[in-house]
Amino acid sequence: MTNSTNIIHWLDANQQRFIDISDKIWDFAEIRFEEVKSAKLQIEVLEEEGFEVTKGVADMPTAFVASYGNEGLIIAVLGEYDALSGLSQKAGVFEKTPVEEGASGHGCSHNLLGAGSLAAAIAVKNYLESHKIPGIIQYYGCPGEEGGSGKTYMVREGLFDDVDIALCWHPFSTNFIFNLSSLSNIQVYFRFKGISAHAAAAAPHMGRSALDAVELMNIGANYLREHIITQARLHYAITNTGGNAPNVVQADAEVLYLIRAPTSSQTKEIYERVKKIAKGAALMTETEVEIIFDKAASNLIPNDVVGDVLFEKFKEVGAPQYTEEEIEFGKKLRQTFNKGELPELNRFRAFRKELGEDMIEKIKNKIIFDDILPNVLPEFTFPGSTDVGDVSWVVPTSQIGTPCVILGTPGHSWQEVTQCTTSISHKGMIAAAKVMALTALEFMENTELIDKAKAELKKRLGSSKYESPIASVIKPNVPEWVFEAMK
Repeated sequence: MTNSTNIIHWLDANQQRFIDISDKIWDFAEIRFEEVKSAKLQIEVLEEEGFEVTKGVADMPTAFVASYGNEGLIIAVLGEYDALSGLSQKAGVFEKTPVEEGASGHGCSHNLLGAGSLAAAIAVKNYLESHKIPGIIQYYGCPGEEGGSGKTYMVREGLFDDVDIALCWHPFSTNFIFNLSSLSNIQVYFRFKGISAHAAAAAPHMGRSALDAVELMNIGANYLREHIITQARLHYAITNTGGNAPNVVQADAEVLYLIRAPTSSQTKEIYERVKKIAKGAALMTETEVEIIFDKAASNLIPNDVVGDVLFEKFKEVGAPQYTEEEIEFGKKLRQTFNKGELPELNRFRAFRKELGEDMIEKIKNKIIFDDILPNVLPEFTFPGSTDVGDVSWVVPTSQIGTPCVILGTPGHSWQEVTQCTTSISHKGMIAAAKVMALTALEFMENTELIDKAKAELKKRLGSSKYESPIASVIKPNVPEWVFEAMK
């Protein structure tokens, strides 16, 4: 049998094991840097498989690196397993029904992401072991992608310095090569401190409102939007309003900002302007502001060499196919979406010429996407962010997307959470594992491809050098209890 046949048959035969892992992580639904059960489960599986696991790396108890092999090229497979706050949702239902009101849920399908990458790494390990081939496969347990930038801390600590190629995937609604750039970002808290006072007739003039400062800052930031590049984004959430008594001047208030732009230098420039707005709001209200840097991530550097190999293996594996029952499930769930054009159709219509009319029609008329988008998209900047970007600055990196949800599913929604334990999502996960495993072996057996990928990365960077967007003095925002729980 060929390498491909071996890998595909092994993953087909063992898929239920990884489906069970994915479903357990879905049940755990642990948010950034608190993924204790999810990390322990994966570590246990990897140690049973003979991987050497280094735990608690980069000051993150739920981060780890698992390695198999003693010599040869090092191929990394990246895994994530964090959930999102406030998205608790029962599985496989057609209305918003939290498992627990206010609890977390996997609204970005990271339960699938981690289990699929784990499956790929173990499949490669078994092939190396049975065929006695030199090479090292490393699975990176990466916590806190959602609002934590776990990989950025791992890159900063040099954990990817010896890696030759890095592979990743992400659940989407289409099959495609995610060989694009992305937005860099900075996340920062602005904490205002004022003076409390009775806000009625008694002594309102004695107070200095921290909440006023937050509101003035947000107004200033909204005016700033006109004067930054169109690709940039400013998001904010008021995380502390200072209490619920309207007749008390709020002495404490806080707002969390997420700033994005195509490059780290552009993001830093906007960040400096936002800081000035915060200081201006403090000056206007006679309050004090504390600026607390939370996290950051760099923009993705595409790599065509890695992306092309992924695409060839994707064609070899083929797109998942779906039953009538799965399609009927999708039709019923789609009725809960906001009416209007599918976001995928709007996104890919701009590339009608490259994709062809037939592919546009498939996206328009399908419930579940069952084809592979041609690897012909011109380079453009994906309007989201990922800490995979930091890895891509130091290692040739590319990733794929597979359909784990139906077309039109809103990201970070209860509709995504409810699908993440269905057979639809499991099929996408196993397909991704097959593609990544085959790609890893292709690079191990054809070392000239690695040289080409590294040469491409060097050319793309030019005179630019990687500089971590998170200063060395800043530690991950890990709750103290997690350190004890991971012992």
